[in-house]
Amino acid sequence: MSRPFNIEITESEAELKKQLQHVREAIAKEKLQMRWWLKSGQVTQQQEIGKRLGRDTSTITRWLQKYRRGGLKQLLQVNKAPGNERKINAEVLADLQRQLQNPEGFRSYGAIVEWLQEKHGLTVEYGTVYATVRYLLGGKLKVPRPQSHQQNEQAVETFKKTLELPSLR
Repeated sequence: MSRPFNIEITESEAELKKQLQHVREAIAKEKLQMRWWLKSGQVTQQQEIGKRLGRDTSTITRWLQKYRRGGLKQLLQVNKAPGNERKINAEVLADLQRQLQNPEGFRSYGAIVEWLQEKHGLTVEYGTVYATVRYLLGGKLKVPRPQSHQQNEQAVETFKKTLELPSLR
């Protein structure tokens, strides 16, 4: 025989119903659903909650312990892993941003990879450099439009003069 199942749900049924209608995340919805079932008296045992939600009873026990300790805030809190540190730190990013602002800039992302290696001693992959420059810094490479090496300079100047519009007075 299991021990008695006691839990005090502080919110009213109407509050719980309203919260349940506005929640977006699936895990939060399950946790709110569990509280609503307990408050409305539809469920009286942890095993029944586990069966309804398709969760193990140990998970339900953990959720209820969180609720007892810290209320709704702790129950709905989602802990995220901190992740890895950026390969390109803030100081290097600022220097890279300044270099991208220069009129000369960089001709290719490969040149940025080499610059990071030479100047800062960082070995960074091409894809990381591309994503950092393009999406994080919003920068673009300074690459001139291609021109033929056989192009006649005189013909270009003549063409430009024929395109000039007379000034309007």
